[in-house]
Amino acid sequence: MLTVVNEDGTTPSGSWLLDEIVREGALRMLVAALEAEVNAYRADLADECDDKGRRLVVRNGYHRPRKVTTAAGAVEVKAPRVNDKRVDEATGERKRFSSAILPPWCRRLPKISEVLPLLYLHGLSSGDFVPALEQFLGSSAGLSAATVTRLTTQWQADHAASMDRDLAEVDYVYVWADGIHLNVRLEEAKACVLVPIGVRADGSKELVALKDGYRESGEPWADLLPDCARRGMRAAVLAVGDGALGFWRALAEVFPETGEQRCWVHKAADVLDSMPKSAQPGAKTAIQDIYNAEGRDHAAQAIMTFEKLYGVKFPKAVKKITDDQDRLLAFYDCPAKHWIHLRTTNPIELTFSTVRLRTKVTRGAGSRTAALAMVFTLVESVQQRWRAVNAPHPVALVRAVARFERGQLIERPAGVAA
Repeated sequence: MLTVVNEDGTTPSGSWLLDEIVREGALRMLVAALEAEVNAYRADLADECDDKGRRLVVRNGYHRPRKVTTAAGAVEVKAPRVNDKRVDEATGERKRFSSAILPPWCRRLPKISEVLPLLYLHGLSSGDFVPALEQFLGSSAGLSAATVTRLTTQWQADHAASMDRDLAEVDYVYVWADGIHLNVRLEEAKACVLVPIGVRADGSKELVALKDGYRESGEPWADLLPDCARRGMRAAVLAVGDGALGFWRALAEVFPETGEQRCWVHKAADVLDSMPKSAQPGAKTAIQDIYNAEGRDHAAQAIMTFEKLYGVKFPKAVKKITDDQDRLLAFYDCPAKHWIHLRTTNPIELTFSTVRLRTKVTRGAGSRTAALAMVFTLVESVQQRWRAVNAPHPVALVRAVARFERGQLIERPAGVAA
């Protein structure tokens, strides 16, 4: 169908032609996908017939049109309807077809839902969502203040459920822990978000918990870690964190068998801050030689070299490394492919870098519970795109207490298949 286009690229209705083309294309693909889904459902059940030979699963026209907010804007969809006459023998109730592409409750795609907590953390009030997004999405459907309020309530419930979920079926072989400072509506300026992230035996990463507290204090960690143990969490083989964390005191009490690995990024920054700027470039290179060494022996030799170069002039800086040598080199006892992951808390920093960039201080303290729920929702959406650690297969061997030297497997535990 021909459409009149103004000189500035808009249509008589005021929308851009390109936007209309994108929305029309999205609508056609959605309609085709829904039809294909229904046809496949009917085909799978074509042999289901009643005693008169009539099919029990047939098409039954379309549902009433509804608007769905997508990344391409709002589109009006008429979902195909199925008449499923089959009866569940266990419950005696009629079976129903439910689309996996467009569930009955869906008015907004998940990607759009990811935008809402971002805007909330930016300080946008619930009443401002409609004017802020209506022009962009082409519709205000699903963006009312009441809807946003219900969403924030649901996010808080999701966060609470996550903090109470059973961890007995989960096995975290590695754990990173850090306290991340975010400019969100926490009630006290020095408060931060305590974040442990774990690596399962299959190499996948997962958010273990998310709680507010103080980075240096051991009290919040002393509450969080026993709670994880109460819910069935096993002791990790190795935990990675900043040396200043109260996390380590709590870890020693709750999971004393877990090995300790200090973060080299935090350690290097701490060492260099205690040295004059003129000495920092050379010292930085010497520190890199330690954690980039071929193995523990070479790293120990690099520490001795660092001590010879800077021990006389900067004994306090050198002592920061020598006193923590075992905890700084613990990652060398793991597979070589995992070293890049285990020598720093970068997996947490990288996850929260995008969250940090999208948040700012808002007027008023706001709700602590709501702020944590918003951060949790953002991390949950990012978690779906986390990639597994390099060479995930040896993770299970680490849990089985296999021995590694210079990053190579030298002894496989009895009963572990090759």
